[in-house]
Amino acid sequence: MISDNEMMLRIFVSFILSGLIGLERQVCRHQAGLRTHILVCLGSTLIMLTSLHVFDIYKSVASVDPTRIAAGVITGIGFLGAGTILRSPEGIRGLTTASSLWVVAALGLSIGCGFFKVSIFVTILVLLVLLFLRRLESSLLKKEVPHGHKRQEEGE
Repeated sequence: MISDNEMMLRIFVSFILSGLIGLERQVCRHQAGLRTHILVCLGSTLIMLTSLHVFDIYKSVASVDPTRIAAGVITGIGFLGAGTILRSPEGIRGLTTASSLWVVAALGLSIGCGFFKVSIFVTILVLLVLLFLRRLESSLLKKEVPHGHKRQEEGE
């Protein structure tokens, strides 16, 4: 059984890692920012911890699947992410923010399982994507778009 201190450590790591991702979204003024990303990750971490705890309690009494509750997170986060996606005449906005919410939900599940190293690695990769790939993408697309054609951007 996971100790209370270990559970609080996992929740704190969840807070820090999702805060880094949420801060980038907040600074760039996207629909879902710091608080939303932290809350999604904290919630999914708590759900995973609860799933693991329920499994420990009932594993000798009944057949319990610790992944079943956690799987609901992935489904549920789709509804939250869908709320950040907007279609306008200029294009579709919010896909990256919806994706970042999905990733922080997955991070929460991963941290809840105690996968600290891989969660830190994924956070670094997500930050690289959010901070640097937009500029690379823009510079590459500007060179590939023929003169006179309007490029549709994601708009985030």
